[in-house]
Amino acid sequence: MVRHWMMERDFIEVDVPALQLSPGNEAHLHAFETRLIHNDGSTSPRYLHTSPEFHCKKLLAAGEERIFFLGHVFRNRERTATHAPEFTMLEWYRAGAPYTKVIEDTIEIVRLAGKIPFTWRGRVCDPSAEIEWLTVSEGFQKYAGVDLLATLDGNKPNRDALAAQAPVALGKDESWSDIFSRILVEKVEPHLGNGRLTVFYEYPACEAALARACSHDARVAERFELYAAGVELANGFGELTDASEQRRRFEEEMEIKQRIYGERYPIDEELLRALMIMPEASGVALGMDRLIMLATGAERIDQVQW
Repeated sequence: MVRHWMMERDFIEVDVPALQLSPGNEAHLHAFETRLIHNDGSTSPRYLHTSPEFHCKKLLAAGEERIFFLGHVFRNRERTATHAPEFTMLEWYRAGAPYTKVIEDTIEIVRLAGKIPFTWRGRVCDPSAEIEWLTVSEGFQKYAGVDLLATLDGNKPNRDALAAQAPVALGKDESWSDIFSRILVEKVEPHLGNGRLTVFYEYPACEAALARACSHDARVAERFELYAAGVELANGFGELTDASEQRRRFEEEMEIKQRIYGERYPIDEELLRALMIMPEASGVALGMDRLIMLATGAERIDQVQW
């Protein structure tokens, strides 16, 4: 059904390599590592992809305009009721399209699975109901009493300003990003997608390493997530195409990863070269296992993974 939907809209399915030089450069994204043995017996690291994103962007730079990937991706350190180390991802890109267009796509695809209301752990979501549109700053104000934009100096996060408002217990040495995530998970997410789908959009720019800044306010970025019954189903962007800015963000993320986890991943230089010629585009990734979990009323993602 998903492939048929895509092909009706002139998307081309792509099958990208799972083995990569770099699995992504977000601080809290963890990959499975293996070793490539060369003919002379020397070895070098390779990683199972956490997303097909880097290869898809290279294809956009090469001239493809509408592409999608449907297959398995791998993320380490992830095992919860809604996370699995191997899962099925649907990811697609539109060259020359605003990110509002891929938001529309996402809603349509989720509604394909929603012939009856979604349920998850006592929460119900009717995907056919009118969509709730909620900015991240509105959500933090409404459900946590936090003025999020006031904690951003330009697009730089002010840790103390957020800590002063935080309605959650703070751990030692937690960063602005740590506190943001804690508030989101504990105070905001449970209210998203209840009764109807929620488009949660305009994330702080510092929480959107691969997205371009919003033209109306550089403190926030063209990043959205779609929620149903308190569960995040999709994550999408108006894609960043400034190679210099992308390198700066990757390096900053890897410094954080080194400090917290004692490791870092290589930067994909081929991707950065591709960004220099890549057209403006928007893309989104949707977790198929989570969607099936909600559509079947399962309580854990492993119940729908065969």
